[in-house]
Parts: sequence; structure tokens; C-alpha cells
Amino acid sequence: MWTFEHTETTTATPRQLWAHYADPTRWPRWDHEVTAVTVDGPMATGTRGTLKPRRGPKSSFIFSDVDPEVCFTDVSRLPLASLTFVHRIEPTETGCRFMHRVSISGPLSPLFARIIGRSLQAELPTAMRTLARLAESSYQPVR
Repeated sequence: MWTFEHTETTTATPRQLWAHYADPTRWPRWDHEVTAVTVDGPMATGTRGTLKPRRGPKSSFIFSDVDPEVCFTDVSRLPLASLTFVHRIEPTETGCRFMHRVSISGPLSPLFARIIGRSLQAELPTAMRTLARLAESSYQPVR
């Protein structure tokens, strides 16, 4: 199994950050390695979708765990492997800390780690910093 994890902090609230996760069709705004995302319904455990990376074929995914403003996990099937992204948000006194962990498991995980793992490792921190900036500039309605 191959794993990479990165954490960022932001002055954005968990709600502001979650707003950018909750609409997967807008993920390309902060993750420039993604060109398009479609989903078959609202972001919820069991919802399926497709994602087109900038380099590589379109792949299907499923949300295996969704807890709004706290975490979500999406899993894509690869030939003889799985690509799993875990996203977690922790509130702080000044905003929140958020973590993305990507793992590739299965018999062909060493091959996929070489093919896509290096790119994921290189690009994930940039995507997360872009997400933080977008969330920080988001309007936060008062409830």
C-alpha cells in the first residue's frame, strides 16, 4: 500500500471549507489536476460520481463516508487496486486545520504508486493551499 498525507491550516471556518467540498462539480476550481467532476446526487455516503483528471482517463468513484463539516472519503477502483482519498476538518480557535490522505491499495498498488502517486504527492499541497484561499475569501452567512 502507498500513502501520502498533507495538512494545512486556514482562517476559514469548517462551514466555509465544507462549502467547497460539498459541490464536487466545483472541485476543479481548487484542484487544477481535475478537469471535471459529475455526481449522481447530493454529496452523501453511497453517492457515485465520475472524475476526469487532467492527465489520465475518467474514473468512477463512490463516497464511502460523509459527515458534513467534519470529513468525507471517496474511493475509486483501479485495475486490481483502489485509490482512496480521506478529507478531514478540525476546528481551531482561528479557523480550522484540514487533512487530505490519499492511499493506493491492492495487488497493483506499487505500479499505480509509480504512475500516479508521485503526481498526487507533488500536486496535493498546492490544491489544498488553493482551497484554503478560496474558503477564506468565501462569504460566511450569519445564522
